Amino acid sequence: MLAIVIHGPRDLRIETMETGELKAGQVLIRIEAGGICGSDLHYYQHGGFGSVRIREPMILGHEIAGRVAQIAPDVTTLKVGDMVAVNPSSPCGKCEMCLKGLSNHCVNMRFYGSAMRMPHVQGGFRDKLICDATQCFPAKRMDASALALAEPFAVALHAVKRAGSLLNKRVLVTGCGPIGALVVAAARLHGAREIIATDVVPEPLAVVRTLGADRTIDVRDRPDSLTALAGKLDVMFECSANERAFHTGMDTLQPQGIIVQVGLGGDVPLPQAQLASRELSLRGSFRFDDEFGLAVALIDSGRAVLDTLISRHFPMHDAVSAFELASDRRAAMKVQLAF
Repeated sequence: MLAIVIHGPRDLRIETMETGELKAGQVLIRIEAGGICGSDLHYYQHGGFGSVRIREPMILGHEIAGRVAQIAPDVTTLKVGDMVAVNPSSPCGKCEMCLKGLSNHCVNMRFYGSAMRMPHVQGGFRDKLICDATQCFPAKRMDASALALAEPFAVALHAVKRAGSLLNKRVLVTGCGPIGALVVAAARLHGAREIIATDVVPEPLAVVRTLGADRTIDVRDRPDSLTALAGKLDVMFECSANERAFHTGMDTLQPQGIIVQVGLGGDVPLPQAQLASRELSLRGSFRFDDEFGLAVALIDSGRAVLDTLISRHFPMHDAVSAFELASDRRAAMKVQLAF
C-alpha cells in the first residue's frame, strides 16, 4: 500500500508499506477520500502540539472514507463494494470510562494518526486500510468526499450535545475554522433560533453563512461589534481557543448562559466573579462517541449538506501542496486528499 508518512516538521513522504493480513472481525477498505485536520497540520508544521511530539514515522489522517474491498469470513454486517465512513477511534471497552459510557475518555484509546502513545497509532492516509468492521458505517451515498466529513461533524454534534437543548436558543459560535463551521451546521439542525458566528478573517464567514449562520461578524474589522449583544445570548460555542474570543463571547451571555469550550489551546484566565454571579456554566467538549453514526446518517440522508466546507481535493502524491494550502485559512477551509 501507499501511505502519507510524517517524519518531522514539513518532512512528509509518500511511502510503500505492507498492507497486512485480515484477521477475524476485520475488513480491508480502499480509502478514497481523507480530510486534513488541525492536528494533522500541527504535526506537519511543528512536529506535534504541546507535549505531544512525533518520535517515530507516523501515517497521518483520521477523517477518512472508502469502499469495502475484502471482508473476513466472520463479518456479516458489511459486504464488498459498500461505501463506508471509518470511525478513527478504537476505545478499549473495558476501562472505567468505557464502562461508564464515556468511551471518548477511554484511558486506552487508540485514535488514528495520533502521537500521544508510543508506539504511535498509525493513521488513515493510505490507499488501503485494514480495520475492525465495527469501525465502518455504511452509506447509500456513494460520495467518499462527503462521508469523510463524518468525523469532524461528529465532533460538532458532540459539542452541541454538551450544550443541552438548543431549541429556540440564540447561539454564538466564536472561531469559524472547519469545526466551528460544522458547529454552526449542527446548531441549525438542533433548532437554534438564531446563530451568530465570528472570526478574525472574512473568508470562513462566507462559508458558515452557507451552513446556517444568520449573522457573521469579522471581529478584527469590527472589534467592538459584540458589545450590543451583551447579556442577550443563551449559548456560546468557543471554537477558536483564543482568550479574547472567550472573554468577549462570555459577555454576550445572559444569566445562566452556557459556554461550551471546543477549541483546544493554552490556559486562559477565568473571570470567577462573572461565572459565579451570573451563574454561567462552562462545559468542555472532547472528540465524540455515538455521534459518529449520527453524523453519517445525517450526511447520507441529505439532511446535512456540508459540501461548501470543502475547498479543494488533491491527489495523495501531491500531499505537500495539500498541506500547504490547508495551512492558509484565507485560502481554504477543508482540504481533502483523493486516494
